[in-house]
Amino acid sequence: MKLQSVRLTPIAFKDPPLLNAAGIHEPYALRTIIELESDTGHIGLGETYGDAPVLQLLQVLAPLLRGMDPFDLNGLRRRAQQVVDQAAPAAAPAFALAPGTDPAKNVQKLYSAFEVAFLDMQARYLGMPLVDLLGGRVREAVPFSAYLFFKYARHIDAPYADDAWGEALTPAQLVAQAETMVSRHGFQSIKLKAGVLAPDQEVACLRALADRFPGLPLRIDPNGNWSLETAIRVGKQLGGVLQYYEDPCPSLKEMAALHQATGLPLATNMVVTDLAQFRANTTVQGSQIILSDHHYWGGLRDTQLLARLCETFGLGLSMHSNSHLGISLMAMAHVAASVPLLSYACDTHYPWLDPAEEVIAGGQLAFHDGAIVLGDAPGLGVDIDPSALARLHQQYLDCGIRARNDAAQMRKYQPSWSGQAPRF
Repeated sequence: MKLQSVRLTPIAFKDPPLLNAAGIHEPYALRTIIELESDTGHIGLGETYGDAPVLQLLQVLAPLLRGMDPFDLNGLRRRAQQVVDQAAPAAAPAFALAPGTDPAKNVQKLYSAFEVAFLDMQARYLGMPLVDLLGGRVREAVPFSAYLFFKYARHIDAPYADDAWGEALTPAQLVAQAETMVSRHGFQSIKLKAGVLAPDQEVACLRALADRFPGLPLRIDPNGNWSLETAIRVGKQLGGVLQYYEDPCPSLKEMAALHQATGLPLATNMVVTDLAQFRANTTVQGSQIILSDHHYWGGLRDTQLLARLCETFGLGLSMHSNSHLGISLMAMAHVAASVPLLSYACDTHYPWLDPAEEVIAGGQLAFHDGAIVLGDAPGLGVDIDPSALARLHQQYLDCGIRARNDAAQMRKYQPSWSGQAPRF
């Protein structure tokens, strides 16, 4: 079996005005859809970042894959490394929420994007679900967490009708958002994206959630937007409420000091994002829970390696999320179902997706009691809806956004806003 065609389609889908430490989401989020086809007629699907710097590298790598054996993952990694080595050096963003925008992770991002599609093709060729190719399932369903955001009622640009979620800036509004998300999807834990309002306001919101959902595990993620002093103060206030405390401080050193001061379990997708940082963390204990993300950790196999390392070093494991569609969600679910260690429900932005904006056939995937059930379909278990893909690609061409910039979008609301962390 050889790869006969490699097709990349950049798309844009509607994204609500969700607030975070880096600013606010733009009206459209970008992704790239990967479609492979072999000389035997088997397909392989992938989904990854759609920002211009990544898309350009994907477009250089794609023609180098034609004629490859889709089982040759080492050959894929070599080609990804060559493309990055030969590319012009890219400048790091002024403020990054996660390593998805970090050019130092370009090899991992390139490899992962196509590795998922290669593995999907392998599994379809063998007639088995992808999780079975990864070694077999240790769980039939993968739990996910409700992911709450502070948000405005509408985008300042107003390029389309307001979303149905409405404004969420007060404890009552946030509780209403959580009630909708939990009742609709059955989530059994809740995460709050923080680092947006004054810390005391965010503490009040978390306490309101604890009162409304007694016993439900709660997490808060300020995305490195709190100083060590603030993080210690808030940590002591919320010590009896939090399941874990995610990335309150921007550096590994500060996270270690925070853990020493509070004893709280700290999670990260910001200060431990590769194996070198993992090694450093084993010395300083800045994070006790690693939030993996196959998009920048280097794919599904490398995520399995990370899980084994977490098990070896006594660390917890869960998964980070960014704005994504069903292909990425299923890739997350298959690898999460294959690793014995999955300490906490995974993150996902998927409930924020407008159902009309999904690219997969059959529409938006459903959560069952807050979990994705894998089933027995070959590969990832999803297929492309060609008409939806064409529509979302046209939306990409029309929207004018080519790289995510939450800070620039925020300046439309607050011209003096800087986005530098920590802000509180």
